[in-house]
Amino acid sequence: MNILISGGTGFIGSALTRALLADGHSIWILTRNPTRSSLPSGVQALGWDAHKSPAWLEVFGGMDVVVNLAGETVGRWPWNQARMANIHDSRVQAGQVISEAFQRSARKPAILIQASGIGYYGPLGTQPVTEASPAGHDFMAKVASDWEASSSSVDSMAGVRRVIIRTSLVLDPNEGVLPLMAMPVRLFAGGPLGNGQQGVSWIHIEDEVRAIRFLIENERAQGAFNLSAPQPVSSAAFIRSLAKELGRPYWMPAPALALKLLLGKMSTLLLDGQYAIPQKLLDLGFIFKYERPEDAFRALYSA
Repeated sequence: MNILISGGTGFIGSALTRALLADGHSIWILTRNPTRSSLPSGVQALGWDAHKSPAWLEVFGGMDVVVNLAGETVGRWPWNQARMANIHDSRVQAGQVISEAFQRSARKPAILIQASGIGYYGPLGTQPVTEASPAGHDFMAKVASDWEASSSSVDSMAGVRRVIIRTSLVLDPNEGVLPLMAMPVRLFAGGPLGNGQQGVSWIHIEDEVRAIRFLIENERAQGAFNLSAPQPVSSAAFIRSLAKELGRPYWMPAPALALKLLLGKMSTLLLDGQYAIPQKLLDLGFIFKYERPEDAFRALYSA
């Protein structure tokens, strides 16, 4: 297949690109700096600007699948007003440009994979959530809701299947948020964050890529899917399991007030959470390779 990926140079996009290349698919990456991007052999880079109409429309019409992963990282401190606006706007603008390309292209790709996050549901304590649960009302919920809506016009296009992937915390030892979470544990300062009861929905990077490919290939897949392992855990259980795998103690609590003073609004990433269940993935028959965090950590840190 011919597959176009926006955000293909990021953490998830890079892993997905490698897996698709290994199976012989042809990959095009939308990037702001095509001449500077270091891409795997065989990948073609296309320059793009999420603020402008696509100049790559002719190439777009030759695609079978479009994967829209573009968006400013949420893991960069501090969350000032400008950073928060960019987190929101970068996602919405990218989705709008992709949607415009679908509208203008005479031949439309058959599948759009639209990124989102489980922050869509907002902080809900210990209440489990599935894809049927409503959207929340905090900042991250608005980001996810608007991100999904940015390409919603594609749903009305004949012959096009749109799949929304509400991704959870993606586990990789060298990329994403996990190395930052592991740092205090490695320094013998691991312990509960706040009250430790907030949910941590997570997924191993290998299962993240497998799930995206499963949704591309499964013609029954449409609408929103939680990309999270079937066993979400409390923050306390997650950090305790990580400490055990790294051979470190679990003992030093980080009070909620201290985290709020240190991180400001960004503290929501550590103090709030969801217990998300990937109900629709399970219903379609997807089998996770890593269902428990301890299994994921063992695979990540023993390799």
